[in-house]
Amino acid sequence: MFGTKNQLVGLDIGSKSIKAAEIVESKKGFTLSKFGMVDIAPGLIEDGAIKDPEAVADMLRGLFKTYGIKNRNVAISIGGYSVIVKKISVQSTTEAQLQDSIHFEAEQYIPFDINDVNLDFQILGENDINANQMNVLLVAAKKEMVSDYVSLAELAGLDPRIIDVDAFALQNIFDLNYEPSAQENVALIDIGASKTSLNILKGSTSVFMRDVSLGCGQINQKIANLVDCTIEEAEAIKFGEGSDRIPPESLSDIISSVVTDWCTEIRRALDFFYSTYPEDQVKKIVLSGGGGNIQELRQLLAVETSAEVSTINPFQRFFVDNEKFDTQYLEQIAPQASICMGLATRKVDDK
Repeated sequence: MFGTKNQLVGLDIGSKSIKAAEIVESKKGFTLSKFGMVDIAPGLIEDGAIKDPEAVADMLRGLFKTYGIKNRNVAISIGGYSVIVKKISVQSTTEAQLQDSIHFEAEQYIPFDINDVNLDFQILGENDINANQMNVLLVAAKKEMVSDYVSLAELAGLDPRIIDVDAFALQNIFDLNYEPSAQENVALIDIGASKTSLNILKGSTSVFMRDVSLGCGQINQKIANLVDCTIEEAEAIKFGEGSDRIPPESLSDIISSVVTDWCTEIRRALDFFYSTYPEDQVKKIVLSGGGGNIQELRQLLAVETSAEVSTINPFQRFFVDNEKFDTQYLEQIAPQASICMGLATRKVDDK
């Protein structure tokens, strides 16, 4: 059970950075074994699409070499508009029978040609309203995107054993670290460079999921437009470098306007959720991704949603060797490390 042969490296390939994590599970608990992160040049990956596989594969090889990651078995994840996750109700049946009929069931829910997607499902249990039906979590991912990520990993000399969904990887690491109450509604909001995903959980079950095209790249773009600089320079300015190029109040105004837009979209998504589940109020929001560290977002979102807003710490229940890792650095990048940590908890023989 605790053998390292079954262990996978969690590999989160984003449009701004690539993160890799390896963990060791023992009877004493979880230990962070390896963690590495590398920024990638703008334009190599856009909206989940890999524009230059050779360049990205080269960065993957460099990442594994730099951080001494020897294990070549990886779990990777995809997200965005090429992935559809829906909770559906179907006639009660066995898993084997549903396997045969899932394509027919899925056709009415998937906005893509059913022949262009890979399908998977998880039976959630009996439907509360109709005893003859059961709830099923349906996942559809475009074959082209799955194939591109598998090819990328293989090009880098890696063996992709599991393809997960970003939101599920995040949910796994949240469950492991926070052990949510079965009656509690929690919204996990991951704000990346170009997309934001919302996953509302009741206990450990996902009840609502939504992706929106918002992300930290908007801040960089606004800075670049104002100062007339490159996106890379804008990124540095955002983190306080090059303050001679933009007055602090102008930077603050840019961040405020973008964060206000995010809160409006998140509020809109929550209102849609409440229209379907009027009894289920979200009392906790947990942020991850690059936007998780923006203090103004946490404050404004708490006011907008009347919820307690915090930032995830994916290392919370892990033993981290202070001599091996810069714990201050891990604390700083913790929100961005969440998906790769969730992927690292998967095993070779997982479904």
